[in-house]
Order: sequence, then C-alpha cells, then structure tokens
Amino acid sequence: VQLQASGGGLVQAGGSLRLSCGASRGTFSSMGWFRRAPGKEREFVAAVSWSDGTTYYADSVKGRFTISRDKAKNTVYLQMNTLKPEDTAVYYCAARGIGSATTADSGYDYFGQGTQVTVSS
Repeated sequence: VQLQASGGGLVQAGGSLRLSCGASRGTFSSMGWFRRAPGKEREFVAAVSWSDGTTYYADSVKGRFTISRDKAKNTVYLQMNTLKPEDTAVYYCAARGIGSATTADSGYDYFGQGTQVTVSS
C-alpha cells in the first residue's frame, strides 16, 4: 500500500490549505493525519473512521481543521483554515487496516511520505 500526500506549501498566517492523500489500494478502518514540527516529535492531528465518517481532532486544531474522506477515491483530505505559524510542520497521512480510529501513531499500519506546510507570520 502506498499513500501519496499532496497540497502542502507556503501560506501566510490566517490562510488556508487543503491536503490530500490517496491510497494505492486496500481497504482501511480509518485514516488520519499526523505532523512533525522541527525539533519536535510527530503528533496526531486528525482521524476519520472509514465506515461512518466519525472524526477526531487534536485540541490544537479543533474548529480550524476538517478531515474528510472520499471512499470511492480511497482518498482522505485535510482542510486547514486560519493557519498559524505553529502549524508549520511536515504533515503525514496514515492508514489503519483494522480497529477503531486512534490518536496513536503506533496504531497505524501505513504512512505516506509527508508534505511540508509552512505558515509565515
């Protein structure tokens, strides 16, 4: 299984970006997004249950980010609004084969290559 993320870039604070991540094949119980800022550990951002679309968010992005999925395209999206400089990071999409959506990166079976998001002040 390959996960291909895209949509990152440079944006000013207050701006928006939309990340996409397509899976080459397979079925999943959930997909999610994680990020790693310079000098920090990878952290959970958002996840969505593939079957019913239930969503989960880190407190730091609630109300600003929206995760969604297109089952027909095997693709997950992350709409990021009101971006802040502290959102600057490499964003990774992840897929979990079996089990409920989780915030722990150890719970995911596959990770994409990452896409850089840079928010300038």
